[in-house]
Amino acid sequence: MNIRTSLTLSLAAVGLSACVSGPPQGQYTRPVPQPQTAFSPVDGQWADANGIVSTFQNGAFSTRTTDGTNTLLASGNYTQQSDRLFEINMTSLVRKTQSRVNCALVTPTQLNCTSDSGGQFTLSRRG
Repeated sequence: MNIRTSLTLSLAAVGLSACVSGPPQGQYTRPVPQPQTAFSPVDGQWADANGIVSTFQNGAFSTRTTDGTNTLLASGNYTQQSDRLFEINMTSLVRKTQSRVNCALVTPTQLNCTSDSGGQFTLSRRG
């Protein structure tokens, strides 16, 4: 066998092996589970300057009174935009309005927030 024939057969073998894209027919490959990242750095309870408590938990957001009635004031969801920025989409049950709030995690215990109407407030981690 000459060099030209050997080279042609080698290239043909490489080309054919590139055409095989999955396991042989009739075999099943189990998908690899992806790690769950349920914990967010803001998960937990936070309070504003008036003592109103907001809870962040697995993407859900709620704010309740602390006067003993535990009345729901607002609810919605939050998403992490970057390692320190979070966006809250919520509905105020008191005002019957929807709003968006952007919060920056400036320390592990402090969130500085700005509402879409321009209001600013700080939340401090509880417990």
